[in-house]
Amino acid sequence: MNLTELNKIATAMVAPGKGILAADESSGTIKKRFDAIGVESTEENRRDYREMLFRAKDAMSQYISGVILYDETIWQNAKDGTPLVKLIEQAGAIPGIKVDEGTQGLPMCPGETVTVGLDKLAERLKKYYERGARFAKWRAVIDIGSGIPSMTAISVNAHALARYAALCQAAQIVPIVEPEVLMDGDHDIERCYEVTQRVLNKTFQELRVQRVALEGMVLKPNMAIAGKKCAKQASVEEVAEKTMRLLKACVPAAVPGIAFLSGGQSDEEATAHLNAMHKLGPLPWGLTFSYGRALQAAPQKAWSGRSENVAAGQRAFSHRARMNGLASKGEWQSSLEQKAA
Repeated sequence: MNLTELNKIATAMVAPGKGILAADESSGTIKKRFDAIGVESTEENRRDYREMLFRAKDAMSQYISGVILYDETIWQNAKDGTPLVKLIEQAGAIPGIKVDEGTQGLPMCPGETVTVGLDKLAERLKKYYERGARFAKWRAVIDIGSGIPSMTAISVNAHALARYAALCQAAQIVPIVEPEVLMDGDHDIERCYEVTQRVLNKTFQELRVQRVALEGMVLKPNMAIAGKKCAKQASVEEVAEKTMRLLKACVPAAVPGIAFLSGGQSDEEATAHLNAMHKLGPLPWGLTFSYGRALQAAPQKAWSGRSENVAAGQRAFSHRARMNGLASKGEWQSSLEQKAA
């Protein structure tokens, strides 16, 4: 393992003003997104859509540091035969790959899941590296509900995340470690804070046990935020303040960077929260975005599967990328959204 090289990539992934595009929706998820805009989810349509994003030169070269791909996408070529991975590299961004194989029910823990996909991961990582991937992603999902999460669910998911991270580093690939505490419930921000703290502490404990070099990874956490069904939603300032307090307490300064997931927040909410965190003074690590839906909802709608809408889709993508790029330096203002509208 060449840690200097891993650290260089991890640092580039969280460079000031840039963030990561999560274009790694599973076939099921992208179908839902396409259904919403009336587009059939065929391999060709999925390819055309992602090619549109990767060819958005302004967005890709100025505001996107890396792109997380799905297994199907990493092997696809653009319409003109250029591998999609090459389009990403040509724009100056780093190709990455989602390597987990989704979740399964956790035995003896009703309503809880564990992420799977470790079995043949070492061989898969080799092939992905040869194809150009320089970082990977594995998502653990922790739900908050009545009597959950259990310590069992937190432990097995943290253990799997750490094993994945060690395998990545052995393959000279930077692991994005993503323990996501979902915002689907009716819990308040305090409950999210408490659960996320337990999850992060256990994850870093496991990473140390598995000898993962913290300097060669990126953390992709949720923010401290109230559940969607909670009657009392926290203000932007409270989300920023509590998230920063949480991360400073749990994330060692050796980690080069943190790239948030948007996790069901609206486009502007995700941007506003990230911006507010940067207003809270100097941070021990790079802090940016790794958004999927919050970067893509607008371009998907503008594109709607029509070739004549490609430029409009790219403009919408460039706008969201720019807004989040500004937020990752604390320079975003809501008036900039109105101007674009």
